[in-house]
Formats: sequence, C-alpha cells, structure tokens
Amino acid sequence: MTNNYCGPRGKPEEVNTLFFISSSQMFSNSDEAVINKKLPKELLLRIFSFLDVVTLCRCAQVSRSWNVLALDGSNWQRIDLFDFQRDIEGRVVENISKRCGGFLRKLSLRGCLGVGDSALRTFSQNCRNIELLSLNGCTKITDSTCNSLSKFCPKLKHLDLASCTSITNLSLKALSEGCPLLEQLNISWCDQVTKDGIQALVRCCPGLKGLFLKGCTQLEDEALKHIGAHCPELVTLNLQTCSQITDEGLITICRGCHHLQSLCVSGCANITDAILHALGLNCPRLRILEVARCSQLTDVGFTTLARVSVETDKDTFVYVSPQITDGTLIQLSIHCPHLQVLSLSHCELITDDGIRHLGSGPCAHDRLEVIELDNCPLITDASLEHLKTCHSLDRIELYDCQQITRAGIKRLRTHLPNIKVHAYFAPVTPPPSVGGSRQRFCRCCILL
Repeated sequence: MTNNYCGPRGKPEEVNTLFFISSSQMFSNSDEAVINKKLPKELLLRIFSFLDVVTLCRCAQVSRSWNVLALDGSNWQRIDLFDFQRDIEGRVVENISKRCGGFLRKLSLRGCLGVGDSALRTFSQNCRNIELLSLNGCTKITDSTCNSLSKFCPKLKHLDLASCTSITNLSLKALSEGCPLLEQLNISWCDQVTKDGIQALVRCCPGLKGLFLKGCTQLEDEALKHIGAHCPELVTLNLQTCSQITDEGLITICRGCHHLQSLCVSGCANITDAILHALGLNCPRLRILEVARCSQLTDVGFTTLARVSVETDKDTFVYVSPQITDGTLIQLSIHCPHLQVLSLSHCELITDDGIRHLGSGPCAHDRLEVIELDNCPLITDASLEHLKTCHSLDRIELYDCQQITRAGIKRLRTHLPNIKVHAYFAPVTPPPSVGGSRQRFCRCCILL
C-alpha cells in the first residue's frame, strides 16, 4: 500500500490509507530527527493542535513518532471534511470516530453522500461528547441515525439535517428524548415533517435558539403555535416556502418569541401587514427580515415595523416586499439609523425620490453597506448620485435596471472607488433580427 499525500479532493483510498495502516507498515526507519530529541512530546502535541486536517495528514506520514502525534485524538476535536474530501466511505467515519473518541466536539460531513446510518451509529457510540454535527446533504441518512444520536449523544447542541429527505417525525421525537440541550436544528427540505414532530421536539428542547424549516411544506399554523408556546429563547426562524402558514401562526411566534432576531418567511404568500405590526410590537430585537414574494405586504405594515421594532444599537437587514413604494424608504431612513443591508429587489414602484431620502438618512453615511436594486425599472442615474455620500457602501446590485448607465456608475466610483457594482446592459446597437422582422435584444453579463 502506497503512502500517498491526502490532499483536498483526494481519492477515497488515500484517506482510507491514513486511517488503516499502522506505524510499522508505514515507517521502517528509526526516528532520530533533531526536533524529536530537542522538543518534548507535550510541546510537539501542542504545536500539532493548531494544524488543519490536510496538514495533520501530511505530518502523519513523516515518521513513526509524528504519525502518533498527528493522529492523537486531542488534535481532532473539530473536523470539517467539506473542503477536504466529500466522496468518503462510511468506514472512514467509523475509523475517525474510533481514533477521536470522546475528544471530538465538532464534525461536518456536509455533502458526504456515501455516509449512512451504520457508520453514524458507530460514530455515535464512540463520540459521545459531540456538540456540533452537520449531516447536510447526507441523503442516505434515515430516522435510525437520529435514534443513535438520541441514545449516545446527550451533549448535542447543533444538528444540521438539511436535505436529508428520509427524516420524519420519528427523528424529532427521538432527538427530543435524548438531546435535551439542543440549541440549533436545521431540517430544511425534510418535507415529511409535520406538526406532530415539531410538537414533540419543542416540548422537550426548551433551549432552542435556531430552527431552520425551509421547504417543510407540510407545516401549518398549528406547528408555529407549538413553537411560540415552548421556545421563548428562539433567535432565528426560517420558514421559507412553508406556503401553508398564515398570519395566525406567525402572530403566535411574535407573541411567544420576544428574543427573535432573524425571521425568513419568503415565499409565504398568505401573510399580510398584520405580521409586520405584530413583529413591531413584540420583537424589539429583530435584525433580519426576509419577505420576498410576499405580495400582500404594503407600505402601511413596513411603516409600523420601521417605527417601533428596530433597536437603535443594532445593525439591520431588511428584505422588502415588492409591493412597497417610496413611502417605506422614507420611514426606513427616519427610523432605522443603523440599517446595514437593504434588499429592494423587484420593488418596481420605488423611484429616485425614495433613494434620495434613504441617501440622506442617518444610516447612509456610516452604516449602509449593501443595497440591492436589481429589477427596479424606475431607478435612474440620479439614485446613484444620492448614494455617493454612503461612505460605507461596499456593494450595489443593479441587474436589469434599464435606466442606469455606465456613465452613472463611473461617477459613483469616483466617490466610492472600492464599491462592487453588479450590473448588465443591453448592447448600444441591438443586433439585426434573424428570420423575421421582430428585433431581438442580446444581454451581455458584465461584472463592473
């Protein structure tokens, strides 16, 4: 068996080699290096603790003594294989768990499609002090894995099961019984989960702070009522494309989760301004609000939210509904002095006047870092003039803003030379039509 370098994107057998061969197989020479004689093993072990996975793998193949030091469990408390190698087999996870044992605290197997329930059962038995585990995209995972975690890993705090589509309510019930310290759970796109699973989870995990339910299309208002009643510490909630939820369920969240800082309800088309009013009254710490494709939200709701909900010492991200007008921008400019990121994508009713108010508001000079204006057809170069005093502005999105010109962007850059401008334009002279009299416009994508 060859002693290959285990680099990023390496072949599976290269990593398998690292965890299967013994020192006697790998090394035949005696370890007489000067560094091994001069430095005590405790100091060398401390040095190794600062190395990443790739460097540890390299060091493990230098000599017999370094192999022992590099593969010492204390150096493998945090492992992320996403940027290292994703096409690993389950036996690699098993061997990692045997080597790391109780030392391992954080493990990311995101995108490791070959890892299944059997390997994770062995992992759970060996790594009982695990606190953070990402199985995002591990599509072979089923409820059996959550049963193993429940049985052997009571210290688990963060669990990512996004896109593990075989997960059902049984997993949430198991986690509620064996992982009471759970603080963050991501079950996005686990579309078999219903209100029964959510109810079991939140009743036994009162410390939940982050809940990501994106794409859980079976969830209804009843599930949100359970969350509002049992998750007083909730900080982040993602309900994107949970299309069945309405104002009734979300108002329960607002009333029960006063620590809420981030809420995503993009694609929840049934919600109205009542939600913005409830957020303003009950969630004073709200920093991030995403409401894309929520067509029933209007200026009235955003005005209420801007006036009463944003703490003066908090940076804020607001993703605004496409139905708003300049009136909302006026309110944001007055009442949100710490506004940091503002997305106005597809807000087809806003004009240069709204941007003028925003550019003259207290947030503009020192706070505003990102503004997204793509698909805002009424915006012209005048808006760029209004934004040139925004000294902290780092990025602006101008895709499909037909009245924005290269000359206007160039003038903006004279005041903000480091700004990233994302835009594209049709050619000055459209090409002649082919096979008919109708003109066809070609768009050239340009990163300016």
